[in-house]
Amino acid sequence: MSTAHFHGPLRKSKINPRYFTDDRGQAIYLTGSHTWAVMQDIWIEGEKPIVSDYPGFLTMMTDCGHNFMRFWQWPQTRVAPWNDTPNTFSPQPYLRTGPGVASDGQLKFDLTKWNDAYFRRLRQRLEMAAEQGIYASIMLFEGWGIKCAKDHTDPWPFYPCHPANNVNGITDNPIIASGRAWDYFSLNCPQLLQVQKEFVRKIIQTVNDMDHILYEISNEVPFRQEAFDWMNHMADFVHEVEASLPKQHPVGITAEGGDQENDNLFTCPADWISPSNGPLLEYRYNPPVGDGRKVVVTDTDHLWGHGCETPWIWKSFTRGLNVLFMDPWIRIPGEMGYYQDGSVTRNQRYYYRYDEMRRNLGYARAFALKMDLNRCTPCGHLCTSTYCLADPGREYLCYFPSGGAEGLTLRGYAGKFQVQWFDPVTGKTHQGTIINGDQRHSLSAQFPGPSVLYLKRCE
Repeated sequence: MSTAHFHGPLRKSKINPRYFTDDRGQAIYLTGSHTWAVMQDIWIEGEKPIVSDYPGFLTMMTDCGHNFMRFWQWPQTRVAPWNDTPNTFSPQPYLRTGPGVASDGQLKFDLTKWNDAYFRRLRQRLEMAAEQGIYASIMLFEGWGIKCAKDHTDPWPFYPCHPANNVNGITDNPIIASGRAWDYFSLNCPQLLQVQKEFVRKIIQTVNDMDHILYEISNEVPFRQEAFDWMNHMADFVHEVEASLPKQHPVGITAEGGDQENDNLFTCPADWISPSNGPLLEYRYNPPVGDGRKVVVTDTDHLWGHGCETPWIWKSFTRGLNVLFMDPWIRIPGEMGYYQDGSVTRNQRYYYRYDEMRRNLGYARAFALKMDLNRCTPCGHLCTSTYCLADPGREYLCYFPSGGAEGLTLRGYAGKFQVQWFDPVTGKTHQGTIINGDQRHSLSAQFPGPSVLYLKRCE
């Protein structure tokens, strides 16, 4: 595996804690796409199995300039809440040894025997991401399926650790009063907790030597105190296991999505977090400034689900936040009727907004690579739109969502500054004039519509 793209595992920067850094000490801006069938193949039961185009997905990410993905894992063998017709998920991390038949009609699992083919695939696909310079956050558990289950689309009966599906004598019952298995994400089921920990330990042992790895405890567990306590416990466990190993990697806790409150995320033991919308939908429309308490990765998954808006990328970037896009590049098999845009489904690779979104993730990263992010902080008071990331007196990146004339102040900083405009719609750069420091300016791009202004001191 090539390690040329990486210089040691990521860790929170002590200079600018809005970002991760590596052994070189430079701040690293994380952005990219993530899609569902990166580890397991997913297809509709009874139809021809689908082998996901994972290499094509990585090629798209590279072509667009991305450097970060969530690496999904699905814990069930079949059934998902988005589709009334059952889906199949393969492979799984345990061997099917029997005796006896599981709920899906195949041999029961032995939770003490690993499916080596699963972990070889895990390792191989993470190596493929590394070859393309892409950091990968391994999703250890998936909570949305249980949270959103209906009677006929509940994945819990098809988990390998369900008492009916293994030979290991599991008796824990995670079903709560609602009839759903929400206590799977709690500390109330000690047998299941031990199974979870052994799985996490095996993942860590498989990938600990890799520099480009992060961890995410779970995707969108139900928002309840029991689940939050479980995520904190599991984050501590990952830190504990890795403490005695050669490399330590960042651990993330992500929001349930929607209207979950975000305050508790900023006090949890995780190294990075993904918030939900917030009470005023602010993380979607007017992102709060990243203050460095946590490395924040805003993710369309927890804000829109299937959806996005390109201005959100630049608003988040200039507020000191890293960004991710949940991308139907490998569409999720099924009806997905609630993700329709009129007669057009958003569950498709070529929905009209997505290509612009993918490209702008890379455009933002290109600016991050040319800027000294160790020195740049959100400075909304310096421009009229309030979307400004700057090292005052040295360099400025401003986003103007509406076009037209905008104000910028350079007061207090003498010298001359080179103006450069970037059009996020066309991807074209337009060289501007040189302007004087220590004064206010009214500036307009040479093109209509939203614009990005990059200013750098030249003398």
